[in-house]
Amino acid sequence: MATIDDGTSTGAEAPAPRSRRMRGGLVTVGTVAALLAAMGLTVLGLGASDNAVANYDASSWLWSTTRSEMARVNGVTARVDTRMEVPGGRRHQMQVAQTDRLLILRDLNTGQVSSLDLATLQITATTPTAPGFGVSVALHENGAFVVDAVQGIVRQLDPRALTPVGEPVRFPPGITGGAFDGTGRLWVAVPSEGTVSAVTAAELPETPGGAPPGGLSPKRVETYEVAEPSHELVVSTLDDGVAVLDRTSASLVTVQAGRTERADLAISAPGSLPPRTSGPQVPVTVPGERKVHVVRDGADVRQFTVPGAGDGLSPAVAWAGRFYCADESTGTVYSFDANGQLVDTIKGSGRPGPMELEVRENHLFINPPNSSTAQVVDDRNQVREVNKYANDVLGGDPPPAPAPPPPPKKPKVGKPGAPRAVTAAAGNASARVSWQAAAANGAEITKYVVEGAGQRHEVGANQRAVEITGLTNGETYAFEVHAVNAKGDGPSRRSNPVTPTAAVPDPPAGVTAEARPDGTVLVKWPAANGQGNTIAKYAVTATSAGATAPAGESRKTELVIPAGQLEYGTQYALTVVSVNDKGAGSKASPVSNTVVPFAAPGAPTELKAATVADQPGTVSVQWAPAAENGRPVTRYLVDVAGKTSEVTDTRTTVGGLGDGQNVTVKVKAVNEAGAGPEASTTARTVAAPRVTVTGSSADTTSVTVSFTVDAGGGKATCSAATGGKTASGSCSSLRVTGLTPGTSYTVTVTATNAAGNGTATRAQGTDPLYGIATCNNGPSGDQRTYCDADVAGRNGNEIFSVPQQLNAKQVGWAKPGSRLRAYCKRQGDNVDSWIYNNQKQSTWWVQVEYSGRNYIPWAWLNLEGGDNINLLPTC
Repeated sequence: MATIDDGTSTGAEAPAPRSRRMRGGLVTVGTVAALLAAMGLTVLGLGASDNAVANYDASSWLWSTTRSEMARVNGVTARVDTRMEVPGGRRHQMQVAQTDRLLILRDLNTGQVSSLDLATLQITATTPTAPGFGVSVALHENGAFVVDAVQGIVRQLDPRALTPVGEPVRFPPGITGGAFDGTGRLWVAVPSEGTVSAVTAAELPETPGGAPPGGLSPKRVETYEVAEPSHELVVSTLDDGVAVLDRTSASLVTVQAGRTERADLAISAPGSLPPRTSGPQVPVTVPGERKVHVVRDGADVRQFTVPGAGDGLSPAVAWAGRFYCADESTGTVYSFDANGQLVDTIKGSGRPGPMELEVRENHLFINPPNSSTAQVVDDRNQVREVNKYANDVLGGDPPPAPAPPPPPKKPKVGKPGAPRAVTAAAGNASARVSWQAAAANGAEITKYVVEGAGQRHEVGANQRAVEITGLTNGETYAFEVHAVNAKGDGPSRRSNPVTPTAAVPDPPAGVTAEARPDGTVLVKWPAANGQGNTIAKYAVTATSAGATAPAGESRKTELVIPAGQLEYGTQYALTVVSVNDKGAGSKASPVSNTVVPFAAPGAPTELKAATVADQPGTVSVQWAPAAENGRPVTRYLVDVAGKTSEVTDTRTTVGGLGDGQNVTVKVKAVNEAGAGPEASTTARTVAAPRVTVTGSSADTTSVTVSFTVDAGGGKATCSAATGGKTASGSCSSLRVTGLTPGTSYTVTVTATNAAGNGTATRAQGTDPLYGIATCNNGPSGDQRTYCDADVAGRNGNEIFSVPQQLNAKQVGWAKPGSRLRAYCKRQGDNVDSWIYNNQKQSTWWVQVEYSGRNYIPWAWLNLEGGDNINLLPTC
């Protein structure tokens, strides 16, 4: 059934589906000034008119979590033209709604919303919202909306001033959706009613912040029944209309031109939709089955399987005749043609993490916020990689990629367990049944089934409370609830018996809620009127975006919801039902204020501490961010061997420690609730190197020393020295040259790093140098020695005690071919000879071992190894 409204709606609003990942990014309002300053460096160099033109290209703003910065990517060039760090947004989850002229930004950690005019690069306004998941922003041309899914309020804002336009459109709490279709209608779904509605924006006032013309307000113009009440609904807006996935009944309803069409889907696990779908075909992704079902004109026209394993798929996006599906467990995007055939695999970063796919400006932008790279796909399906950390834009290299974690072990999959704490409260010809979640047992729960009083109700997996009507007052009823997953129906659990009655108490008049630093939530209310009966207890129900579940019961007028029962960082509103001593329950109270549960942060993960090789007494520490648990981490406390410091980054360097000191490193995160548990590891500062000589060798003029160096965690440089000679370079072997033959040396090896020096010595002598005594064989007829004379005692080379040919100083004759050890050289008489018919003439004499140490002319001695007289020292 469709309803067309011509006035301002007074119904309730629809919350966006609860998700741990938001499309796009969001910059903290407190740091937008830094963002604009950075833009001024790269964009404001243009003229004002050029700025406006530059912002009407095929560009999109992408968020980088690791660097805490925004990058504007031009889809035509696949290049970043503006990027900057946003210090105050580090590790924050960011949300961006953008057009060619405006950015509407929401920081999930602070809840603050700001409007940025891209033509002037000026912030036009800011406004607060409740922090955490549950509020979203939507933008289309000049229409801007803030959707409070928990409270069910859809409020139009003037994007120039962020002031309200008219009265909000109100829906029951716990709505979902909140995105524009291609015609400018904002669509929200109301799971509690099983309906979907379209909201149109009112005309903006002439001046920012003024009253709208005629006092008009946004309108709920269309409402359609798409599901049974309390089914779980997911919304994707179309070019003209909306697609609603009923996850409880496994069907997809499309609403276009006032006509609804339903397609039943053969799926056994929960499906998902992208927030926006382009074109006539709607892809429904079923991560648990790794399948995508394509629906067109009310029929499931095809389905295809996504390669790989696990349930890490994000919703497939239709673009340019293809379907793109990201596997967040591997960082891979798969591209399928219109027939469901795999045609391309985009590896991307290859790292696990969230993947954001959004069609803008005739391009598909693929952005992994935790990666340094993104991809742009044009309308011809050509893929180009974008370096979000391009150095020519703003410098700096991306941080080193950590090793991918080991693949998680596959859990055993079975039917779900029984729901917990199934309770019923009687009303006037009605009963309210509520329960706690059943164990999923490895396959996501798709729905709950409530049976009793001859009725059967199927309820969405996140709608764990249902109102049973049509009962007879005075009769007693009990109800059974069981969960369903891909493996089938789990066991039932029976409620307490209840007897409906007209004598029901009043609900509490109002409810307040307070999130406390210990992770609990305190809910208070005034005592209710029992209308003649005693109020025995109060039942509290928590509502978040698209989900409702019991939060607990109390006999007093307050309830403390235990820490961890409500998800940290998610927005909740509470309602209270009064139950009298007859078991009769009231209607639900008015909804409380919205609260975001929080607690101290978790321990930092992946803590690593390492030696700083080039700095003495210093270690470097880095870690992965701690779980924020509902409030942003404001700082980290770092303790290294008792030296404490506070840092806002996830890395630091600590100095002033001892050399070679083993230290314990402790790190803990701090948020509004205080300090969380610490993570610890150990490290060692750089120590002076240690040298161990492992061997040595020598020739006549050099010594080679082999050694090992323990660099103490630093970077060592090495040298060896002896006899006034040095060598440097390798830290495994060094050769000292220019030494004297036949000499004993002690070689000192030195290794040096930032902490100091280490040395070791080695004794090693050089080899002696020998020469061959060689007779003179002069030219024919010329005989300058007595080599050929057959005279006793005169058939070799003359040896003298002085470097002169003095008969009185002659000590003997060396037979030709004698091998004589040479010690040194000395200048003396000029002597020449013909050796092997080559004349050799020199004033050098060589001291040799012959009857002690005596001299022979170099002209008569051929030194081994090249006859190089310069190898010998001077005597």
